[in-house]
Amino acid sequence: MTVTEARAKLFTGQHLPLVLGVIGLVTLGAFENRAVGTALPTMVREFDALGSFGLANAAPNASYLISLAVAGLWSDRRGPIPTLRAGAISFALAQLLVGTAAAMPMVIAGRLLSGLAEALLDVSLMVLVARALPAVLRPRMFSLFAAMWILPSVLGPVLTGVVTEQFGWRWVFLGAVALLVPSWLLLRPAMRQSADVPAPERTAVDAAELEAWRAALPWAFAASVALFSMTVAGDHLEAHPVLAGTAVLVALAVLGRSAVRVMPAGTFTARRGFPAVVAVRALGGAAFAGVGAYLPLLLTLQHAFSPSKAGVTLSITGVFWAFGSWLQGREHGFARVAVLRTGLAFMTLGLAVTSLLAWTSSTPWLGLTGWGFAGVGMGLSSSSLSVLTLDLSDQNNSGRNSSAGQMAATMSIATALAISGTLLAFNADNPQPWVFGAIITAGAAAAAAGLLTTTRIGLE
Repeated sequence: MTVTEARAKLFTGQHLPLVLGVIGLVTLGAFENRAVGTALPTMVREFDALGSFGLANAAPNASYLISLAVAGLWSDRRGPIPTLRAGAISFALAQLLVGTAAAMPMVIAGRLLSGLAEALLDVSLMVLVARALPAVLRPRMFSLFAAMWILPSVLGPVLTGVVTEQFGWRWVFLGAVALLVPSWLLLRPAMRQSADVPAPERTAVDAAELEAWRAALPWAFAASVALFSMTVAGDHLEAHPVLAGTAVLVALAVLGRSAVRVMPAGTFTARRGFPAVVAVRALGGAAFAGVGAYLPLLLTLQHAFSPSKAGVTLSITGVFWAFGSWLQGREHGFARVAVLRTGLAFMTLGLAVTSLLAWTSSTPWLGLTGWGFAGVGMGLSSSSLSVLTLDLSDQNNSGRNSSAGQMAATMSIATALAISGTLLAFNADNPQPWVFGAIITAGAAAAAAGLLTTTRIGLE
């Protein structure tokens, strides 16, 4: 199929409402994600609840993880439509709770519901794309997923700041409810089409896998609690190093045990096929997010960047990630695994160059150029992993497989941030360059491990 044909089929005819609806929901979720970071400081000051800032930030991560497990099982048993509907309703309720909050507990409840909604929407949209789009168009669809984060990343904080200053922070969230309606209406044709598809026949193997996933739900809940506890404890490491450090270690142990129970068998040994895809997603996510979280702080402390100037790393992330995702969606003729390897090679090289920000005092733009390369690599690899997940799935397990990949990334990122956060906390008085250098170099090593693991995927 030519590029022209692919574009015509994706943006015209029967697929156009699906594309526009998905774009609307993804963009709306991205703006909400970026808006919270801008509006939350004003919210905690208004409610005189500065001590709840960390709790409000951590709440969605905990509910997101357990919701992923539920969404995967639900989508495979009932199809994507009930899950998508529940996600949209949860999103609307979350925005209403926060937008009409009379006290900080309502904000935290809304944030918990927001994480629940995000997972339901993420998984159901993946399953809907799998059912409504032919395989040849999926890479282009996933490149749009990434592209829809550019404007929210660049303009979201500015727009949120203006709305907060001119109308009040509540309208940041209440306005999102109104924008949800047109996106939902655009998705209706694709939802009807998916509902008309006969339910696939389930074999004994399918039934056994569903039962195993259901049995793993309590472990997913344990992982959510561990993730929440680890995030909150990390905020208190400097004030209570022994108690908080112990809590982080216990949470890591619970998270590790839970990961063994909820991940597909063979993930930790990179068994050939889908388990290797999950392992690569975990390694790549930890490598990129584990480094990106500390770059603004590194630039501020060691290169005298102002806080606003240090935010350039977020813009680089959004733009270059989307560019890499756009590249993988072209009609290039390369095998999907080859595209994935290229992305991880870019990420490994880019993170190695990024480490110069810590190891040397040379111009920071060289290190930031490396971060741009890493962003391209993440765009190539993350979208390719989504494509491979659906290629290695069928209608009986696409929801669970999509959930497994996202859960692996969430848990590995949380683990990486907990370890690096602990390292930084114990050197908080005067963090030396080696602290940041170790964090970034570890990220490059994780990306290299992901690159090596691609040999186990087995699709060429």
